[in-house]
Amino acid sequence: MDFELDQDQEMLAKTVADFAKNESPVERFRKLRDDDIGWDPGVWRKMGELGWLGVPFAESVGGFGGSFVECALVLENLATTLVPEPYLASVVLGGSTLARAGNAAQHDAYLTPMIEGETTLALAYSEAQSRYDVSSVETKATPDGSGGYKLSGEKVWVLNGHHADHLVVSASAPGGVTLFVVPRKADGVAVTVAKTIDGQKAAFIKLDGVRVSNEARLGDEGSGAAVLDRTMDYAAAAAVAEGVGIATVMLHMTVEYLGTREQFGVKIGSFQALQHRAVDMYAETELLRSISMASTVRADEDDPSVRGGDISAAKYQLATGGIWVAQQSLQLHGGIGVTDEHDIGLYFKRMYALNALFGDQEHHVARFASDSSFAEAPA
Repeated sequence: MDFELDQDQEMLAKTVADFAKNESPVERFRKLRDDDIGWDPGVWRKMGELGWLGVPFAESVGGFGGSFVECALVLENLATTLVPEPYLASVVLGGSTLARAGNAAQHDAYLTPMIEGETTLALAYSEAQSRYDVSSVETKATPDGSGGYKLSGEKVWVLNGHHADHLVVSASAPGGVTLFVVPRKADGVAVTVAKTIDGQKAAFIKLDGVRVSNEARLGDEGSGAAVLDRTMDYAAAAAVAEGVGIATVMLHMTVEYLGTREQFGVKIGSFQALQHRAVDMYAETELLRSISMASTVRADEDDPSVRGGDISAAKYQLATGGIWVAQQSLQLHGGIGVTDEHDIGLYFKRMYALNALFGDQEHHVARFASDSSFAEAPA
């Protein structure tokens, strides 16, 4: 497995990192926490112009024609300054689902405008009872007798659901779990905005007899669960890639703080115990980076048993090593670390949010253990 970036990938990573540092510092995120949207449509359009929104999509729909590796590079570097634009929600969740399940006409209508930065998407799949099971869907898609459907139900914690132009909604149709594209402003759609732990926004969405045409259905009836399973693997790998960016910044901030904070008349970084702690943080960060690379390469594999193991292992490492780095970073900053005025707490909260998204530690340990390749070796 080749982990070396090619010249184009290195240029992409540097371009995103420079953009994050120069045009979207952490202070920008602080200010946008209180904004009604929470991100800037103008910056989103600029991302589209730079080609970042089309990185994992085919050239036929206006994309870059790249792999998930390029998508992960964008996420990792946007994370370094907590850039709030909905890349994860719109590109990874909504966009990849629509790309896999939709037809050419649906790609032109919904995916291409998103790639250009003119619109955003959201994936409304999670429900109160579903936990991490994408096939647990109580939202109903009832045929209306004229070739269309009526959608009724509730979706929870929809990332970017408060401002997305279109929602990709999972519903239980007569043939099974099915996906539909629904305009956020359609009649019968009620959106309640919710603030998340990391200072971003999500939505609770109620569908009350929302009418959609047959052209709004993505793929055949009953094909939705398989598509969503693939999207969840993409999203889990994306969360780990973003977590690498978060852990790297927290490590650097902590080392810098240890080198400037004085106690008993000396820099606290001179204390051997704290030096050892910093070295352990470095080791955990590099371990997270390594397994993230593996999951990023595997994310494009069609065989779920091939990609699933590495992605679950990476998500487990995020929930253990990534969280540990965040905890140590906060502790080593002392009392100032738990204040809202210090940036370290913002990264800490985002790390915890990433841990909860797309399968927590318990979920991915169980999934890894259930794989047939993990069975006990014969005596």
